[in-house]
Amino acid sequence: MADPTPGAQVVSRVSRVLKVVAEHPGGVSAAAVAHATGLTRPTAHRLLTSLAAEGFVDHDPGAARWFLGPELYLLGSLAADRYDVTEAARESVRALAAETGESAFFSARRGSETVCLVREEGSFPIRSFVLYEGVRFPLGVASAGLALLSYLPDDEIDAYLAGSPLEERWGLQHSASAVRERIALTRETGYAVNPALVLEGSWGMGAAVFDAAGRPGWALSLTGVESRFRPDRQAELGRLLLEHAHRVTARLRGGSPSHR
Repeated sequence: MADPTPGAQVVSRVSRVLKVVAEHPGGVSAAAVAHATGLTRPTAHRLLTSLAAEGFVDHDPGAARWFLGPELYLLGSLAADRYDVTEAARESVRALAAETGESAFFSARRGSETVCLVREEGSFPIRSFVLYEGVRFPLGVASAGLALLSYLPDDEIDAYLAGSPLEERWGLQHSASAVRERIALTRETGYAVNPALVLEGSWGMGAAVFDAAGRPGWALSLTGVESRFRPDRQAELGRLLLEHAHRVTARLRGGSPSHR
């Protein structure tokens, strides 16, 4: 059956390619793009070449790597006036890193994914490198995505878990029942905990930030090694995350962070 929207498949493919390139600030090969998007290598290379001709990606022939291009920077600059929310969160991200010594992050929800927008390194010398600007995870995966998913309405959670093969990609710990257990715990404490489910030894905690309608749209999170996220410290880290999540929510709503 023909696609009812002419060109929709091409747009979808281009979007997937750009997202993969964005997840690799150090550049990515055409073969890696093909693997990540499920496209054939010739198709991936053809799309990358076409995007390069328009300035949306850059190619380093010597390294055989592709990067985001200058045209995206220009378009992003124009869109920033309407969509950039990072300034409302940057102060809290820096404060969380300074107060805890861990790496702190601000992520946004985009459909069924989270996208890391801001990263600030803490002072603790051993770090986790699971999160960095541009990386995406499905909702329910990593602490930011779990925090966001936990505060969606129950019917939206049900529909998402029924249609998302998290277990297939991320293992048994991301089965629908396992995710639901973590959602229940997140709702009980107010903050999400990722006990090294994405990368062995790398723990994370996150708290949702809400929009003017009360829906979870962003999240603050911390990541680090397991020894820094022992149960006796989680309560303090959770308190700080919730405190700053409230502040960012108030800033995004244009209100005072001192009023709940």
